[in-house]
Formats: sequence, C-alpha cells, structure tokens
Amino acid sequence: MELKIDGLTKQYGKKSAVDGFSTTFTEGIYGLLGANGSGKTTLMRIICDILRPTSGEVFLDGVSIRLLGESYRELLGYLPQNFGYYPDFTAWNFMMYLSSLKGLPKMIAEERCKDLLDIVGLYEVRKKKIKTYSGGMRQRLGIAQSLINDPKILILDEPTAGLDPKERAKFRNIISENSSGKIILLSTHIVSDVEYIADEIIIMKEGRISHKDVAENICNNIIGGVWSLEVYPREVDIYTSKFVVSNLKHNSEKVQLRIVSENRPSKSAVNVTPNLEDLYLYHFREDE
Repeated sequence: MELKIDGLTKQYGKKSAVDGFSTTFTEGIYGLLGANGSGKTTLMRIICDILRPTSGEVFLDGVSIRLLGESYRELLGYLPQNFGYYPDFTAWNFMMYLSSLKGLPKMIAEERCKDLLDIVGLYEVRKKKIKTYSGGMRQRLGIAQSLINDPKILILDEPTAGLDPKERAKFRNIISENSSGKIILLSTHIVSDVEYIADEIIIMKEGRISHKDVAENICNNIIGGVWSLEVYPREVDIYTSKFVVSNLKHNSEKVQLRIVSENRPSKSAVNVTPNLEDLYLYHFREDE
C-alpha cells in the first residue's frame, strides 16, 4: 500500500497553509512535527479528503483519492484536533453509532467496541454520558473511535492533547500494537509522542517539509550543533538571550545548560549527542 502526496498546496487568500508538499507513505508510523500554524492540520484534512487542495493530488496505489471516493474513506481512521462528539450519548452508544456508519455488522461492532473501550480504559464507564467525561477521557474515546473499523490508513491530529504522561505512554503502546499493515500519520508538537514509536519523522514548517528522515538518522545533520555548558546562575540570562537553550538544570553552585547552536557558545562548552527535541528547536530557532 502506497499513499503518495504530490505537490499539495492549499491557499487561503495570499497565505499558503500547505505549500508544494510532496512525499510518499508506505506501511509504518510517521511522526509529523511542527509548531502551531505550520500546516499540519490542513495537510491531514486534505489527506482525509475533507478539504480540497488548491493544487496537487493525493494518490492511493496510483489512483487519485478523488476518484476512489467512499472506498477510500472506508480505509480511513481519523482523529481530528478538535474531536467532536454527542454529549448526551454514552460512550457505548457513540461507538456503536460510529460502527453503524462504518457499516460494521452488529456482532462484530459490539466485540470491536468492547475491545477498544477496554484498551483505552473506558469500558467500566461506557454507560456514562460523554458530557460527564474529563478532557482526557474524551480524548481516549477519540482514539478508540479512530480505530473502530481497523483502518488501513490512520490519521491522528494532536492525539495526546489533554492526556497526562501516563496516558500518553499508554497511547504510544496502543498505536505500536495496532500498527501492523497500516499507514499511520501522527501529527504533534510534543516530541516525545513520536520519538520512540515513529519509523520516519517529518518536520513541517510554513507548509513545507523542513526535514525528513528515518528515526535513527533524523538527528545526524545537527551532530556538532548541541552543547553542554556549566555557568554561574548570574550568567544564565546572557546565554538564554543569545542562544536556544533546550534544557537548564541547577547543579549545586552552577547551572548546566544544553544549548542548540551552530557556533560554540563558549570555550568551555562540549559537544553532546543531539536528540529529537534538539532537532526540533534547531529548525524552529528563528521563531524563538
């Protein structure tokens, strides 16, 4: 299975939310990183055939998704950034309703709903109305509904919004366990959401691909550009005003700084191995 994105552009007046975006997805997990306003949501809505591009095409196995129509949407699972729900529905009724929209037979739907609600930790409260749920519970319900039809293409836009660290870790495990034979595109600005599970990472900036590589190689191009430095507390403001500081830690009388910079920030600074958060800050350092 191959999902090809060919020259996608989406303009709103003179502004391009997506600007000539091209890439190819095959089976695997793809992390889409970018700051707010980088075009991630617009791109995902186009891939889901909810939004039409100004120019460019999306192809599934060589056929435009416009021509595939409903047969393409049957392969999709989608969690939008602002997940909509019916507040007076119970979680069970909501999941069963979505199952019917996807055309699942009742017995299969019941088994699927039970399994998914159990996986996201909502089975025991399945008969409670969604409006009584916390934000994190509603987000977990959103994750469950995106998997209801066992989709071959899973699009997740900010799926861990509102989840605590424990819930985010569980979400990553759910996605990893359900990734076989699927194309999964996970958009986020939380680096740890994709650092451990993505096969390939794409950094998106101003509607375009800023950087793309397999997870194990993604940080190679900034080797030599991340530094560790100990300074006195009175010197901290000097460095934070001049450089992108990715981490700051107090050690007894001094402060240890982790700095992302092409140039050595100080004679006493030493190079350290870059991580994905360093790479993200490197690409968005002008915004800082």
